[in-house]
Amino acid sequence: MIDAGLGRKDDAIREARRACELLPMTKDAVDGVAFVVNLAQVYTWTGEKDLAIEALAKALSIPNDCHYGELRLHPIWDPLRDDLRFQKLMEDAKKPFGMKDYAAR
Repeated sequence: MIDAGLGRKDDAIREARRACELLPMTKDAVDGVAFVVNLAQVYTWTGEKDLAIEALAKALSIPNDCHYGELRLHPIWDPLRDDLRFQKLMEDAKKPFGMKDYAAR
């Protein structure tokens, strides 16, 4: 994320993807998901909106700390606010997430 903030797009994306490879969501439902959210942030900061939304959708497929309130209010996501796909992700994030929903995924 630091590389993204410093304008080092290629380094930022490569490192964030590598973190997701080293600890995928399937192996760690807490930190693995956090790495996917970080990847989405890197994509957002580097102008890769399509990839950011794709990563967010993946992260939001299981319960985690990325929730409606964060999506709605955190300035990290400002570049995505006008995108209808991001708005849909926010709406979906409002819905309760039960174990039945998780098992179906």
